[in-house]
Amino acid sequence: MKFLSLLSRAAIGVPFVVLGYAAIKEPGGRVKAAENFGIPEDLADLAVRANGAAMALGGLSVITGVLPQVGAAAVTASMIPTTMAGHAFWKDTDPKQRQANLVQFLKNLGMVGGLLAVIATTKPSTD
Repeated sequence: MKFLSLLSRAAIGVPFVVLGYAAIKEPGGRVKAAENFGIPEDLADLAVRANGAAMALGGLSVITGVLPQVGAAAVTASMIPTTMAGHAFWKDTDPKQRQANLVQFLKNLGMVGGLLAVIATTKPSTD
């Protein structure tokens, strides 16, 4: 059962480490999405990188089992603006773009569900 727990934590955490690191290293188009979401232009790059850091560090926390509930909560919190800014399918007028964003929105919802399961089922360390 310990192996299955590690495997599940890795499966939920690795995407956040990889994608969070990518956002830190090269914020790219995410900065414009942050601005469109209402983040001031002079803070958008920093906001994207900070969000990426929360994802990467939270993902590492989930994978390693070091404060996994805290890490999962941090990633969950970072997913709210990420999903709302990046996959606002309700704003799309093009049906193909709307469908693509809906798929990504639902995928993110599923990932949040996995993170909430980590929060709900992880026993606090007694060490």
